[in-house]
Amino acid sequence: MKNKLFVLGIVVVVLVIAGANALFTVHQTKQAIVLQFGEAKRVIKEPGLAVKIPVIQETIFYDNRVLDLDPPSFEVLLTDKKRIIIDAYARYQIIDPLQFFRRVRTEATLRDRFGKIINSSLRRVIATVPLRDVLSEKRDDIMTQIQAVVAGPAESFGIKIVDVRIGRTELPTQTRQSVFSRMRTEREREARELRAEGGEEAQKIRAQADLERTVLIADAERQAQILRGEGEGGRNRILGEAYGQDPSFFDFYKSLAEYQKNLVDSDTTMVLSPDSEFFRFFGSGGRSEGQKK
Repeated sequence: MKNKLFVLGIVVVVLVIAGANALFTVHQTKQAIVLQFGEAKRVIKEPGLAVKIPVIQETIFYDNRVLDLDPPSFEVLLTDKKRIIIDAYARYQIIDPLQFFRRVRTEATLRDRFGKIINSSLRRVIATVPLRDVLSEKRDDIMTQIQAVVAGPAESFGIKIVDVRIGRTELPTQTRQSVFSRMRTEREREARELRAEGGEEAQKIRAQADLERTVLIADAERQAQILRGEGEGGRNRILGEAYGQDPSFFDFYKSLAEYQKNLVDSDTTMVLSPDSEFFRFFGSGGRSEGQKK
């Protein structure tokens, strides 16, 4: 009796262990493949509890979310003979786990094999465009072309390419130095041209200013000559009228002008006798000797 109970207990334990190994859970972020002796028997994409044959069968799980694939950076020669270093990345989703299992089995193998395909596609497309397109808004069009190119090979791996992007673009050291030298030379040339244009414009402005200055000075001198002539004419007319009215006053006025011309602010030394005609109005009350009464 005891032996029967012992055997029954062993059978129960085996059944419990077998039942536990026969059940497995598929998480909502996963999809599973049931393998029997290494050969895929069925694919489970729906989340929940599933059953397999213990010992004989095993399960392998793949993520059903969007995953990242970051292949190594590489150098490419563009159409304008410039070399750049491209660091791209892709986002993909496993849509056919059975095909994925048959082609690569693991995500690590996919990163290695499909990463080379992405880089090759990038190289073929980018090599047909100049550097300015890679660095401009045309970059999105280039990415669309690359995504279309890799879409076909992706299906054979059981995956769908969601997006392909160039994360970073760098120039090799030698190319950076060459580009910098060309940019500096170009900027220096533009600076020389601008300085030359500025100098030419400055000369034009100075020449125009000198011309206007000369015209203004000539007009001012002409106007001054006219006014001076009019003033001299008016002065002579007044003096003539004064001489006609009072000749003695006119002589007195002329003498004052001579005194101012020869005695005021003059370094000239004159030696004259006191009774000189030059001093005829001094001490005579403002009249000449011929006019004394």
